[in-house]
Amino acid sequence: MEGTDSRYWEDLLPDALGLIFQNLSLQETLTVIPRVCKSWKKVVMDPYCWQEIDIEEWSNRSEPVNVDRMLQMLITRSSGSLQKLCVSGLQSESSFNFIAEHARSLQTLRLPRSEMCDSTMEKIAGKLSLLTFLDLSYCSKIGPRALEAIGRNCKFLERLRRNMHPLDVEGKLSQNDEAHAIATTMPKLKHLEIAYHLVDTIGVLEMITSCRELKFLDLRGCWDVKFDEKYLKEKFPNLNVLGPHVVDQYEKNAWEDCSDYSDSLYDYESSDGMWDDEESLELQFYVGYDEDSVYGWPPSP
Repeated sequence: MEGTDSRYWEDLLPDALGLIFQNLSLQETLTVIPRVCKSWKKVVMDPYCWQEIDIEEWSNRSEPVNVDRMLQMLITRSSGSLQKLCVSGLQSESSFNFIAEHARSLQTLRLPRSEMCDSTMEKIAGKLSLLTFLDLSYCSKIGPRALEAIGRNCKFLERLRRNMHPLDVEGKLSQNDEAHAIATTMPKLKHLEIAYHLVDTIGVLEMITSCRELKFLDLRGCWDVKFDEKYLKEKFPNLNVLGPHVVDQYEKNAWEDCSDYSDSLYDYESSDGMWDDEESLELQFYVGYDEDSVYGWPPSP
């Protein structure tokens, strides 16, 4: 209206712009916002915009070296304010160490399908002390030692996702040692997912008896667990259990015949020559992609 003061978008306070940018997709934040104007580019480099980083879908189809570069670029921008990180298929120990070095505010960490081993988790767990939610699903190289390290150091942990793929546990005799590690070191858990683990009734009873605050337990595909529903309701009235006998993607899609699982998840050829600098790294970020529908990973409840 005539006579009223008007303000341009670029004149907004950086904190206000950062709050607005948080409602955009990560792709838009990386590739569109920096090219609008100089002031917006400056704001998008601010740590306020990078308290939450989710590149899980993109990392599933990207070359590992590019995932490492993207991860380091975004975490560096967070300047220690990172609260949530989701990335899949990490392979290098240097990346795990880098995450830990910048985890002083980290509360949610999702690292599904990563190549982490027990010794690596034992080294970094002490720097993940504020975690409340941890996802280590399909990480086949870790076991009870890693879980014990997490339990000893992450005293605020309330949600643990440790689902497995049936092919990951093929040939193993038992994973009750992981159940014991959870029972003895994570008493404050409220949400636990261990789909397709090779645990039995004794192992599960130890966990639900020790984790008295547990509200939800995912036991899909844990075929050796035999529970009496009446007993569960009487002894653990606040606990909701999913499984073990639930028809999900594995049963419907005949997972044992799936050939994609052992193939590469990375699209190396499509990214050749696109990652020579930080600007290219941003431009080639990702397009929409649903890897769960392709590779048959069970969706979490």
